[in-house]
Amino acid sequence: MSKNEVAPIRAWQAQPMGQDVLGAIERLRHAPDVQQIAVMPDVHLSAEVCIGVVVATSHLIYPQAVGGDIGCGMLAVALDVEAECLKVAKVAGRVLADIGQAVPARRRNRNTLISQPDEIANRVLSDPGLERVRRNEGMIEFGTLGSGNHFIEMQADEEGRLWLMVHSGSRILGQAIRDHHLARAKAVDSRLLALDANLKEGAAYLHDAAYARRYADASRRAMAEEVGCVVLKTLGASICWETAITTDHNHVSLEKYGGLDLWVHRKGAMRARAGESGVLPGSMGSLSFHVEGRGCEAALCSSAHGAGRALSRTEARARVSERELGRQMEGVWYDARMAEKLRDEAPSAYKDIRAVLRAQKELVKITRTLRPVLNYKGA
Repeated sequence: MSKNEVAPIRAWQAQPMGQDVLGAIERLRHAPDVQQIAVMPDVHLSAEVCIGVVVATSHLIYPQAVGGDIGCGMLAVALDVEAECLKVAKVAGRVLADIGQAVPARRRNRNTLISQPDEIANRVLSDPGLERVRRNEGMIEFGTLGSGNHFIEMQADEEGRLWLMVHSGSRILGQAIRDHHLARAKAVDSRLLALDANLKEGAAYLHDAAYARRYADASRRAMAEEVGCVVLKTLGASICWETAITTDHNHVSLEKYGGLDLWVHRKGAMRARAGESGVLPGSMGSLSFHVEGRGCEAALCSSAHGAGRALSRTEARARVSERELGRQMEGVWYDARMAEKLRDEAPSAYKDIRAVLRAQKELVKITRTLRPVLNYKGA
C-alpha cells in the first residue's frame, strides 16, 4: 500500500454507526501502515480505537488497538446436570453466594491465593517494573473476576443441560503492560501511538502481551475450577472439561492473508477461522451463543465478541431504575442487593444479540443457543 492510499474498510452492521464511531474509524484508517480494517456489528465507542474493530498492519503495532484488558475473553464448559437443579430459590441463592465467596471480584486475600500453572508462574516480563506487578498484583488478582461487564453465568442449552460461562481478562497486569509500552511508543498522530514489531521495543510489547493472554486464559480456567468446587458441593455436579470452548477478544497476532504476514489487532473481536469454535454472550438477561467460524478473510477471520453496548454507562444509569432492572432480569437469578451497582449492566444497555448475529451471518454459524439461569457479577 502506497503512502497516499488509505486502508480498505469492511463493516458488518447491526445498526448505523454514530458519527463519533465513524470519526474514530476514519482516523484509524489514515494511520501509518494500516493495511485493512474490519468493523464488527457490536462496534461501539472507546478510547482512541473503538471496541469491535479489527486492524491489520505489516510491521507497526498499535497497543491502543488491543486495549488494556489484554487477553480478555470467554470460557464455556458444560456440567453433568440439568439446569432444573437451579429452579429452587434456596438452592440458587446458595450457589450464587458460594460463587461470590470462591471467586472474588477484586482481589484475593494473600491467604487464599491460587497457584498459577508453570507456563504462567515461570515466565519473565520485559521490564523489572512489570515483573513487580506480575509478582504482586498479578498474584493477588489471579482467579478474580473484575467488574463492569465481566461475569460468571450458569446457562441452559436447548436440551436443558447446564453450562458455565466465564468472561474475564488480565486485570491490572494487562493495563500495566499497555501503559508501560505506550510510554515508549512513537506518536503517529494526535491520539495514536505505535511500536515497530521489527525493533526491540515492539518485540518487548509482543512478548508481554502474549504473556497477558496466557495469564487471562489460565485465570478463567482457575475461576471455572473454583466454581466447579461450588457446584460439586451444592449440586453434586461436575465440570465436563472435554466440552470446553475458550477464546479471547483483545489481542494482536501474526496471521497470513493474501499471502502476506499481517499483525492482526482485535479489540472486542474474536478470531473466527473456518471451523473454529467461539462464544458470543448476550447481556446478563438475554441469550448467549456458541458459534463456529466461517473463515471470512474480508473480516480478517473475525467475529463480534458479544452484543456490544447500545447505551453508555451514564445513559444506562439515567434510564434504568433498580425496579426496571428487576423486570428485565425476570427468570434469572442474580444478587438483587447489588441492583443499584448493576443498573448500567441492564439488558437494555446492550444491543440485540440476535441482530448482531444476523448482521454477521457470513462470519459465523450458530452451534448452540443458551439462556441465562444464574448470573454473578462483581462491582
